[in-house]
Amino acid sequence: MTLPQFVRLAETGRAELVYELDGEPATALAGDTVMTAILTRRGHLRLSEFGDGARAGFCLMGACQDCWVTLGDGRRVRACSTLVSAGLVVRTAPAPLAPAVEPVKETKTPPHAVGK
Repeated sequence: MTLPQFVRLAETGRAELVYELDGEPATALAGDTVMTAILTRRGHLRLSEFGDGARAGFCLMGACQDCWVTLGDGRRVRACSTLVSAGLVVRTAPAPLAPAVEPVKETKTPPHAVGK
């Protein structure tokens, strides 16, 4: 586990919420974004799906697309603009790709058969 990227300096008296982060119970404070909740626990938000390493978000306002995470219901959301709620399930690893499927071969009607 890495050191947290964010350190909470104020507003420590807010209610504590329990959520799930990558299969483990975690806590956040009411009003925290998913990004704040994760980065007060560890040094990165997620691993890049393009293989270029750990990501920690960039713009912190939903414009850069660097903070996508997946919720337990399968929705992908921006961690910087999504609030944590009690019981929320968050996955930071990219979803596995679906297995490849053989493409359906298209059959073409010969031009002389059209309209017969």
